[in-house]
Amino acid sequence: MSEIGEKIRQVFGAAAVYKNPANYDIFSGRNLPSFVKDYLISTHIAPDGSFKRAELAQFLDAHIPQDNSAIRARLRRGETLTLLTRFVVSTSLAQNKTSFQIPDMGIKASDTLIPDYLIEEYPDDLIDGEKWGIMKIVYIQPQEHEAGHVEMVKFKPFRPMQKLDINYIRQCRAQFTLEEWIDVLISAMEYTPSAFKNMTQKLEFLTRLLPFIEPRLNLIELAPKGTGKSYVFGNLSKFVWLVSGGKVSRAKLVYDKSTKSPGIMRFYDMVAFDEIQTITFSDNTEMQSFLKNYLEFGKATIDNYEFMSECGLMLLGNILLSENNEPLSYKYFSALPEVFRESALLDRFHGMIEGWLLPRVNVDMALHDWTLNVEFFSEVLHQMRTESVYSHVVDAAIYVPSGADMRHTKAVKKVATAYLKLLFPHVTSIEQLDLEEFNALCLQPAIRRRDIVRQQCSNIDAEASFSKPMPEYTIKK
Repeated sequence: MSEIGEKIRQVFGAAAVYKNPANYDIFSGRNLPSFVKDYLISTHIAPDGSFKRAELAQFLDAHIPQDNSAIRARLRRGETLTLLTRFVVSTSLAQNKTSFQIPDMGIKASDTLIPDYLIEEYPDDLIDGEKWGIMKIVYIQPQEHEAGHVEMVKFKPFRPMQKLDINYIRQCRAQFTLEEWIDVLISAMEYTPSAFKNMTQKLEFLTRLLPFIEPRLNLIELAPKGTGKSYVFGNLSKFVWLVSGGKVSRAKLVYDKSTKSPGIMRFYDMVAFDEIQTITFSDNTEMQSFLKNYLEFGKATIDNYEFMSECGLMLLGNILLSENNEPLSYKYFSALPEVFRESALLDRFHGMIEGWLLPRVNVDMALHDWTLNVEFFSEVLHQMRTESVYSHVVDAAIYVPSGADMRHTKAVKKVATAYLKLLFPHVTSIEQLDLEEFNALCLQPAIRRRDIVRQQCSNIDAEASFSKPMPEYTIKK
């Protein structure tokens, strides 16, 4: 156990968990995100700290079966099943019913029903969108001239962490130095802090968390393969939707005209497009038009429906590097698909992560120490999104020169606010702010990340506004 691991255990108590990679082998064959694994591990630790492996194995066999293909047959044979699973809720006004589907088990919404008594009991949990929960389901045999269906008869939301007190997080953060807190955050992402060569790598890695903690923050990361992009965005939070290649439709992403229901961007903190080079859209022109309006204003009109959301957008792509570990081409965005290679659209992204600065993931980077429970950590990031006090601190700290470009200014302030929330959550007023630290770790990185976007837009479009250097944002005296 490291010194920082021991301090995490002492400061955070029940919110801390011991990460032993050997314990997680029990999930082999079951594709579960980290926040679910941590919950199950933490609920199967004996008072003496030993791992109740056999009990967890029994729980997994009973509630998360490996053979999903047999679920429908078991239901039809009359079995009552209790499952811990990911499912999707959908409400049909035309049919006057609420249904659920379990994509991993082949259970379709057309074959299911959520009774009204459960919806009345859990009105905030059984609303449209993707959920995690423990449900008891049965197959209701068909009556004459009727079709059978799968009914949810009991439900428990997957909510290991109740509403957090943000002041508790601030009090905990105040007990760590800045260097220690950076290591706390890296370990919470399930990586060993000492595996990073220097502070530059650590901060570049932590920048991936910015769209988790700041609403409607839009970033691009280009990195070589094997730097852990998919793992971070696919495992750390149930509030993030990862799209891994393939064709994406406007109906699934934004709004389905046929069912008159909003898409995944309405219900998530962030949508990350992984392997962006392999993603295609059903209609590029339509998607470009939507994204331009949404990324600028947080809303867009589709037919007579006004779509509004605080969902951020993350583009994750690979980039070819030279022997010196630098991009082969100075035109970074040429690695993006055609739909994103337009300056007017790219200008609406707030910054870029230089993923080539990060190390390739190796076995030594897997954490074997005390750290924050992933579910707890994801709830902290999620709830910090609505804390507006930090943007007021940033407004009070940054001097904006006369005539500064509006998009540059919004982007710099938004990224700086996200850094402030992440690195200094205990700072809630300008009087508490260390201006030198804020300038070095929040403002200057925000300017640099936005300037990369500006330069790359200039490579695509020689318009004068992109060729002008960034405004000289400084700290107010």
